[in-house]
Amino acid sequence: MTADAGAVKEMKPEGKQAAAPFKKSTAREYFESIVIAVILALFIRTFVVQAFKIPTGSMEENLLIGDHLLVNKFEFGPTSSRVERALLPVAEIKRRDVIVFKYPEEPERDFIKRVIGLPGETVELREKRVYVNGKALVEPYVHFLQPPSGESEFHEVTSFDVRERYGPVTVPADHYFVMGDNRDNSQDSRYWGFLPRDYVKGKALVIYWSYEAGREDYQDEGTGATIKGLVSVFAHFFTRTRWDRMFHQIH
Repeated sequence: MTADAGAVKEMKPEGKQAAAPFKKSTAREYFESIVIAVILALFIRTFVVQAFKIPTGSMEENLLIGDHLLVNKFEFGPTSSRVERALLPVAEIKRRDVIVFKYPEEPERDFIKRVIGLPGETVELREKRVYVNGKALVEPYVHFLQPPSGESEFHEVTSFDVRERYGPVTVPADHYFVMGDNRDNSQDSRYWGFLPRDYVKGKALVIYWSYEAGREDYQDEGTGATIKGLVSVFAHFFTRTRWDRMFHQIH
């Protein structure tokens, strides 16, 4: 006799009960969830997005001391492997991009500057004005503590102050010339040279929080300084938060 396919029933040996389904303990479920969350957070922090804060005024008035940023680390992609470059979509670094990178003289420190000169280009400063391949660069984002001299004003053409005159220099292959927006108060390529492509960590995207504080509040290190900073934020969160800078896109 042929059995109806819709009525097939599993036959169990008499006298034996079916094994109870395996059930994870609550503690194990929580542990696995935490492990997965930590792995995901580390992956995102390493390859996608990372938070940074501004401790100095080298990018004023665009970025202020106390601005907390999100940096896109995925856009420029990994730079150490040709296979990874081929498999992942990697955008080109462009002039005027605001980037976070490892400081060439101390790679454990992170700097943030604006890309000015691209590989193969000639960069020069004359009376604080930037020229790329002999053409003056239009820079609406630049801030000066002392304005550049006017064309009709007397100035010392033999000045050795790199804030006034620099170059011309040619940017090598796979390197960039970067500068802070606050040209009179920025430790940048004028002082330590060209930035290697492999040192670029990502592109600054948005300010997610901005807290008004002094430079010393962000440069002090150690447990005591950390506790002091947390107490200050707790006590002055609403009065010192720059609400108008929240979610401000970085250009």
